[in-house]
Parts: sequence; structure tokens; C-alpha cells
Amino acid sequence: MASLLVVVLSFACGVWLRRSPRLPADAHKALNAFVLDIALPAVVLRAVPRLPMDATLLAAAAMPWLVFGLAFALLWPLGRALGLSVKTRGALVLTAGLGNTSFVGFPMLEALLGPESLPVAVVIDQLGSFFVLSLPGIALATAWAGGAADPKQLALRIIRFPPFVALLVGAATIPFGGFPPIVDQALERIGATLTPLAMASVGLQLSLGEVRKRAAPLALGPGFKLVLAPLAMALLYLPTLGLTDMTRVVVLEAAMGPMISAGIIAQERDLDPELVTLMLGVGIPLSFVTVTLAAWFLGA
Repeated sequence: MASLLVVVLSFACGVWLRRSPRLPADAHKALNAFVLDIALPAVVLRAVPRLPMDATLLAAAAMPWLVFGLAFALLWPLGRALGLSVKTRGALVLTAGLGNTSFVGFPMLEALLGPESLPVAVVIDQLGSFFVLSLPGIALATAWAGGAADPKQLALRIIRFPPFVALLVGAATIPFGGFPPIVDQALERIGATLTPLAMASVGLQLSLGEVRKRAAPLALGPGFKLVLAPLAMALLYLPTLGLTDMTRVVVLEAAMGPMISAGIIAQERDLDPELVTLMLGVGIPLSFVTVTLAAWFLGA
């Protein structure tokens, strides 16, 4: 529960700092850069050597891919029907299609299901959410932003993405049992800055006065991410795998609020930054309630 408190307090601090005259209007950009280029790679470097190697968990890792594909299939045509721009539709797909399966997901699952749920959650996050963000996520975000559509350029952007580089480096350390203890401890401390800085960045940008103006996309985004996505995964996984501890983790991870890293990438590519901020600022706090309700329905 302490991790959840960090999320809430960091978000509240960001909202409070928004009113501070000592911070420039674009202070969130510096926080976003540190999160993506330093803190997130540190988390990945530590997590990859610890991934449990179990073929049966591949079904769990498929969940983020399924949710992202479903988000694109539903939200893209719905957004077009509502007259939303390409950038706004792209922001919706990225933030509603990718869940906060680690920074919010890990502490919530530990609180609701216990620490034994975390190995499955790590697989979902690293083999599912992270790869979706690093591969189709970045490629589509670049295309929607009007960037280079050339496959070679897109591949270079992905390869140079610091968390993706960290994934490769982390994988290379698996035969050696990961990093030496002193390096691992340093990475742990750097990675611990990820959640507070990311949530403070969201709070810095949040302006709830804009909620009414963006009612249509805000109804689509959180409605899909917090309700439809976990319902769809429950209908898919429960009949095939049964009500097991693994399926509980899968469904609850599908119910997590929008992914902060996906939102930051969308903002950096100017995919409707205002909507992205609202999706994170509204979706993540709401997910505390909806995930708890989902856990109750699953008998947790």
C-alpha cells in the first residue's frame, strides 16, 4: 500500500507545483526526459534478468497485445466517426490501448492478490506492455505525428529508444545472473525515481477545467481502458484457462489505468498533449476504484 501512496502523493505534489511561480511552464518536459531516458531503462535493466522463464506464462504476456489491437480496432474508427483528428485518435489508442501494468499495476496487485502475483505481472509488463510500446507503439506514434514513415527510420527510432536498449543489455546479462550487487542496488535507486517523477509530471500538466471540453474522447478512452478492456479479457481468458491466480492477474492488469510512458511518448510527438494529460490524470485515479471492484468480482 505504501507504493500506492507514493503514486497518489506524487500526483498531488505535481498538481500543487503547477501553481508554483518558481517552475517554468514546460517543467514537465525535463521530468519526462528523465523518466524515459534514465529511470525507465534502470527499471528494465533490473527486471529483465529476473523474468521467470515459464512457457505457460506466454498466454499472460499476450494480453497487452490483444488489448492494444482491440483499442486500435474500436477507437480509431469511432474517433473518425466523431470527427477527431489523427493526432487525437493516436493519443486515444496509445493511452487507452496500453495499461500501467508496472508503476501502478505492481503495487495494486501486491495489495489485492499478494506478492505471489508479481512474477506473472512482470511477464505481462516486460514481454507484453513493454514490447507493445517499443514496437508498434513507437512506430504508430511516429507515423501519426507525421514523422518518418520509412521502415528503416522507424526501426532506428525503436533501436535507439533507451528502454529498448536497456532490454537488450538486460537480456545479455541473464547467463551471468544479472548485474553485480553494487550495480543492481544503484539501478534500483535510480529506478525508484520513476513513479514519483512520472506522476508529478502528470500532476504538473493536469487542468481539470478542460474535462468538459474533451468529454467525447474522455468518455471513449477511460471507458475502454477501465471497463471494456478487462471485460473483454475476462470473457477470453476465464472460459479457456479458468478462474486461476494467473487469470486474475491478467484481468486486473488489463483493468489498470493508462500507461504513463505511453502518454509521455504521445506528448513528445505532439499527439494531443492536452488529451493525454487528461487521460492520465483522470484514468489513473479512477483505476484505483475500478481495479478494486474487478478484484472483488474475481473473488480476490
